[in-house]
Amino acid sequence: MNWTGKIIGAVLGYLLTRRPTGILIGLILGHLWDQYAARGGAARVEATAVRAAFFRATFSVMGHVAKSDGRVSEQDIAAARRIFGQFNLGEADTRAAIELYTQGKQPDFNAEGVLGELAAACRGRPEVLRMFLEIQMRAALMADGLQGASRETLARIASALGVGALEFAHLEAFLRFQAQVGGYGGASAGGPRAAPGGCGSLDEAYEVLGVRPQATDAEVKRAYRKLMSENHPDKLVARGLPESMLEVAKQKTQAIQAAWERVREARGMR
Repeated sequence: MNWTGKIIGAVLGYLLTRRPTGILIGLILGHLWDQYAARGGAARVEATAVRAAFFRATFSVMGHVAKSDGRVSEQDIAAARRIFGQFNLGEADTRAAIELYTQGKQPDFNAEGVLGELAAACRGRPEVLRMFLEIQMRAALMADGLQGASRETLARIASALGVGALEFAHLEAFLRFQAQVGGYGGASAGGPRAAPGGCGSLDEAYEVLGVRPQATDAEVKRAYRKLMSENHPDKLVARGLPESMLEVAKQKTQAIQAAWERVREARGMR
């Protein structure tokens, strides 16, 4: 039990009031502070565990998906390098990421175990799990356009993480829109490329925001604000996203912003 808050509270209560009741009030307030501090410490420990599981899963599963058709192609390697380049990894983390990617390519790689560990660590953090899946889908889009074996593998991964077919389709639409507006640094020969000055189609922009074209202006604005709040980079980092992957989260909010601007302009909204 932590007594720091109680002791400080009792001393301050006595010094300020010179009465037993002041000591009692100080003890109560100090106890409440100790509880708050304990909860904050637990949250920090949890976030650290999430970051570790997220890092391990991100790079090992990326290698697993790349090998899903039996071989790792030049496009797969180029996509992985591009994704690695988007993360702010130090020298040690880069070596660890490459080693994890290599482990994921092995025939005996336990994908179910790694995903189970990630899902357990991210319990109550669905937005962090979605970011993990988006990173995997982004790499596949860059490599082969998210086709064939990689698509089937990612669909199974999504299911294991509790992401249904509709949400998977929504994430894919979002990532393709993001590629069109130049939201993640282009793609390799097999994947989508950002059109110079592209803004994405209006239908795709509505899909990104998760609303129908028939939605009211108020509904569109509410959906946009909800997405921006859920995907704020600082919030994702606080929930366990590794800080080295902050740039990817920023790129996502930029794509959401681009979709909003596309819809807002078409509707003449201010």
